Amino acid sequence: MPRRTPLASLVAALLLTGACAGSPTSSPSALPQPAPASPAGSAAAGSAGAGSSVEADTMSGIDVVFLSTMVGHSERTLQIVRLARDRVRDEALRTLAAAIEATEADELAAMRGWLPTAGPAASAAAHHHDGHGDDAALDRLRTAPNADVDRVLREVLADHQRSAADLARSQVGVGRDERVRDLARRIEQSRAAEVQLLRGTP
Repeated sequence: MPRRTPLASLVAALLLTGACAGSPTSSPSALPQPAPASPAGSAAAGSAGAGSSVEADTMSGIDVVFLSTMVGHSERTLQIVRLARDRVRDEALRTLAAAIEATEADELAAMRGWLPTAGPAASAAAHHHDGHGDDAALDRLRTAPNADVDRVLREVLADHQRSAADLARSQVGVGRDERVRDLARRIEQSRAAEVQLLRGTP
């Protein structure tokens, strides 16, 4: 029977908690969520129904830039975890990567659903995740020997998620639309907690 590590237990508990989460307009949890299925799933659900889109007249250019940038960032996150998932050896890391993939796929769907409601500002702020300096990190992960994949994934993903936490933290202070700011709060909490797990810090 494989040994169940504390990290695996924590991730599993967070995934179960996320299944019971409310809508993206609810107050963010007071606790960090390393694998935040709750903000992602709720955000995606919130974007699907009638009247759930972000109102264009409350969304500033900063909100649009944030969403557009996070779309590119999440697309790259999915590239990272999918590139390594079949080679990861550590069970806990595999579980965390799968949770990150599920969460960010849901968040990505939600943000893509919100952006068309932003009006002309959305096309003006269109953002592509190029030139961010992480192509070399992808190449590093792609060419890593099997024995080094876990270590390289932890390093690459920790740096990538730290940049998302920094971006989201800035958005909370300057954003106009409260639902976009709420998503940013959740992203900041979850990515910061993921970085701690990936780096093995308390």
